[in-house]
Amino acid sequence: MVRDGLVVAYPTDTLYGLAVDPRNADAVRRLYELKGRSETSALTLIAADAAHARAAGDMTPFAERLAARFWPGPLTIVVRARPILAREMLAGGETVGIRIPDHVVAVALARDAGFCVTATSANRSGATAAATAAAVAAALPDVDAILDAGAARGGAPSTIVDASARDVALV
Repeated sequence: MVRDGLVVAYPTDTLYGLAVDPRNADAVRRLYELKGRSETSALTLIAADAAHARAAGDMTPFAERLAARFWPGPLTIVVRARPILAREMLAGGETVGIRIPDHVVAVALARDAGFCVTATSANRSGATAAATAAAVAAALPDVDAILDAGAARGGAPSTIVDASARDVALV
């Protein structure tokens, strides 16, 4: 699905998200259009594993330590983006946020895609984020597919930590 350029809604360990292939500029542009999201807001990624994260971003030693401690889970680690990513998803920046969620469906979707997938919330920009497949269908009737795995757990969105600098040290 994602490999074919489709926009797919899926549950994560927080809320429902929208996945496209972040290497496909056309799919990324369609995702922005579907959400009504400003192209000045970068997208984050869901990875199936650390190898996916390394393929999408330059995982600094600090980023690797954070990932080992907090993944899977709601921690998004910001690193320098690799050139393989569509520039459109970076909103003019050079970094990307990546996480491995604690949700089997989200991880399986990224694994099936063979690469990270986007992780923006499944809603129109500025609207309440969707926690169920029915809420996604109501908010985004033009989404290509919805993976319904019941209600997402909800709770706080992912914490974001910038680990893109090479000289960061844990104390």
